[in-house]
Amino acid sequence: MTKAAVEASSKGLVTLGKITAVYGIKGWVKVYSHTDPMTNILDYKHWILDHNGRQQTIEVDQGRRQAKGLVAHIAGCDDRDIARQYCGAEIKVHASELPEAADDEIYWHELEGLNVITRSDAGEDLLLGRVSHLMETGANDVLVIRPCRGSIDKSERLVPWLVDQVIEEVNPEAGFIRIDWDPEF
Repeated sequence: MTKAAVEASSKGLVTLGKITAVYGIKGWVKVYSHTDPMTNILDYKHWILDHNGRQQTIEVDQGRRQAKGLVAHIAGCDDRDIARQYCGAEIKVHASELPEAADDEIYWHELEGLNVITRSDAGEDLLLGRVSHLMETGANDVLVIRPCRGSIDKSERLVPWLVDQVIEEVNPEAGFIRIDWDPEF
């Protein structure tokens, strides 16, 4: 699964990361990236920054790995104090700018909002809820499933993303993911 995004907005924007802090005195910022590999965020030269409910498009003219993270320079921003205003901003791009996923891959934002169903012992479909978001845990990715209208109960579930073990079918066009999961768990 491609981990390019964690969330999608109703405007077709996908969050790729966040500006976390200033770096140095010449307007550089530290960047936390959700992309895999993390440096892929630097392939996008125009970022839509979402900060305190305001959106602004900026151009990134330089970027590189720095220690265990990334740093980037925003075009026209050559002062630490000016760069500080960008701290905390989510970095977004239009979903249409993402490269096409391979046949066996899917972006996380394409899973969010899908209904998750399993089968009862009697063979009937049971709605467990809807994918809220995904988490990376190290061992495997995890679907966070929250209850929705029509779900069998009010439980939030954490389900491992294990294709062919737990995940049986992913059908974004039809709006569902079918899993092999005990609804009591």
